[in-house]
Amino acid sequence: MQQTETAATGANEGLLDLIRAFQETLEGLAVSQGRVVATALLLTVLVVTVVVVPAVLSRLRAVAIERMGAEESGNVLQTLAAYTPTTFRGLLLRTTQVTVLAIVVLSFLVVWGVADVTAALRPFLADRDPTLVPTIQTIVLVMLAFVASDQLQRWIDRFSTAVADFTEHQEEILLRIGQVTIFVTVGATIFAVWSVNIGGLLVGAGFLGIVVGFAARQTLGSLIAGFVLMFSRPFTIGDWVVIGDQEGIVTDITIFNTRLENFDGEFVVIPNDRVSDSAITNRSRKGLLRLTLDVGVDYEVDVDAAKELAREAMMDVTDVVDSPPPQVVPKAFGDSAVVLELRFWIDHPTPPRKWRAVSAVVRAVKAAFDEAGIDIPFPQRTLTMREEAAATETPRGIQSED
Repeated sequence: MQQTETAATGANEGLLDLIRAFQETLEGLAVSQGRVVATALLLTVLVVTVVVVPAVLSRLRAVAIERMGAEESGNVLQTLAAYTPTTFRGLLLRTTQVTVLAIVVLSFLVVWGVADVTAALRPFLADRDPTLVPTIQTIVLVMLAFVASDQLQRWIDRFSTAVADFTEHQEEILLRIGQVTIFVTVGATIFAVWSVNIGGLLVGAGFLGIVVGFAARQTLGSLIAGFVLMFSRPFTIGDWVVIGDQEGIVTDITIFNTRLENFDGEFVVIPNDRVSDSAITNRSRKGLLRLTLDVGVDYEVDVDAAKELAREAMMDVTDVVDSPPPQVVPKAFGDSAVVLELRFWIDHPTPPRKWRAVSAVVRAVKAAFDEAGIDIPFPQRTLTMREEAAATETPRGIQSED
């Protein structure tokens, strides 16, 4: 701590000497003619900074667009903007203008003998107040942390655009990890600037982490499961999935939970630890989904002819794809019919496309069977009344006479 105070004191003395020399230079102009010349010079600097510099930059941009062409110059400017920190790009000119304005105002006060800058700043730069330099360093570090975070987000956006299979879930996880790393590093640096021993803080943080881990083990489990889902990627936003007993479209994936919209319009939030512990069926990943239907034909019907008729009827359905082609497979002997299994595929599977295809196949096969005179049997039962059954039976113990 003593070494830090000594270094800060030396820095303060150097800054104070620089300000004193600047003030002495301005006070040398504190005569009638010198004040007029200094005032005119300071006004010129102020006008150039506030008015001329922005106008020159705008003119240079217009000339670049005229010389290079609108499309090419737009690409160049967009490239330059991509590699310019957003935090600096909008504030650089304004910060410079405000700084110059403050210096000009102080110079006016010194030239005209209104204020003594050295005397005003001495309490802040004296030996008894060594905190100014660490304070400035802390402010600069915080600004750099926000700039680095902003640049990290823009880099991740460019990377996700270049990589086709980089999901939004992975973007969020990578961004959060990077931001935590940046701010933890900057925080440790700030502690070092202020000569704070972080050993005790780390021990306390360790005990606190154990307590928080026991108290929020389910939340931490969901967090860890979120990282697992990031790397395994069993589904992405927009996929039609079945997770355990929940089915729906994935609408959002966070580091803590996964959100589905089911077919009743309800939003279901599932913690990621439950997602990782459940069987996941992704019906959208392959881009194709096979559907099956059962239909029965009478035992007197030629099964091969019924198969071909049903297959042709399914091939005429718009929502059924040609490859893989539809299939009809005799499945079982039913109580009153031979059961045929209709197998067909749809692309870009979604619940509306599924039910639209199923409805179209049912109508097409029914119409084809009706036109060919093929019956689709249904179970039939014969009822016998108790009185009729009793009249037809022979009473026990009575023998018939010959």
